[in-house]
Amino acid sequence: MNFAQIRAFHAVAEEGGFTAAAHRLGLTQPAVTVQVKALEARYQVELFHRRARRIVLTPVGEELHRITRRLMMLEREADEFLEAEGGLERGRLGIAADGPFHILSLIQAIRDKMPGLRITVAIGNSRTVRQALLDYDALIGVLSEYQADDRFTVLSSNRHAVMLMIPADHGWAGRASVDIAELQDVPMVLREKGSSTRLRFEEALREAGIDPRIVLEIGSRESVREAVAANLGLGVIQEPEFGSNPRIAKAAIGGVEITAGEYIICLAERRDSRILATLEPLLGNAPSPG
Repeated sequence: MNFAQIRAFHAVAEEGGFTAAAHRLGLTQPAVTVQVKALEARYQVELFHRRARRIVLTPVGEELHRITRRLMMLEREADEFLEAEGGLERGRLGIAADGPFHILSLIQAIRDKMPGLRITVAIGNSRTVRQALLDYDALIGVLSEYQADDRFTVLSSNRHAVMLMIPADHGWAGRASVDIAELQDVPMVLREKGSSTRLRFEEALREAGIDPRIVLEIGSRESVREAVAANLGLGVIQEPEFGSNPRIAKAAIGGVEITAGEYIICLAERRDSRILATLEPLLGNAPSPG
């Protein structure tokens, strides 16, 4: 078996096209096409349906793709093993996360210990984080919420307080805390439904019988922050995500305890890899939640 042909096939299957696969491999598009055609010819199979400007895996191609994912994972594990044996002074670590703020301190800790390690970060929702692990594109994933799944292992978990964000010129700016009962009918700017911070906040409001006035739903923490700074309403955020912004004050939410999570996970089958053993002291250690 020609490994270059297998690698070319895998790249095309992953990228969904020959041009993107060529860019990924650092080759020309014709070179990738020749490799895939040679693989098909050698085994007398069709791996892709070529339809206009897009390609679709055939049933044979889909099954081979499942195999090549495992093959590429083993290649990465061999590389990680050798890098770990050499002290991880170089190499690549893939991280997938559902937001940038949770991972900044982790990245800094890794960089302090292994400054030669190249870290790549993919930001997406919880589904894309899990898929990146399943596709072996990332070794560890960082999620704000986690539901038990036998395919994954939780390496560490933490809880963070949910805080109010208040415009700097608001009458409540400077207060250490605002009781949850005071939020009745208060204009609020919240992230889209599905945000774990919003979910925990709204659960606490329902339990307290409080009905705030949601004036704006917006799709990112940064946008919520800007909307609060523009005095459109109050917002909520996990404490480590607050940062420093002179246009916004923060306050605890009194009368209730509201926390949201942070979970660092990996594929269960990669739990015992050498690179994770090297990284684990930086991740912390916690039992998997039920």
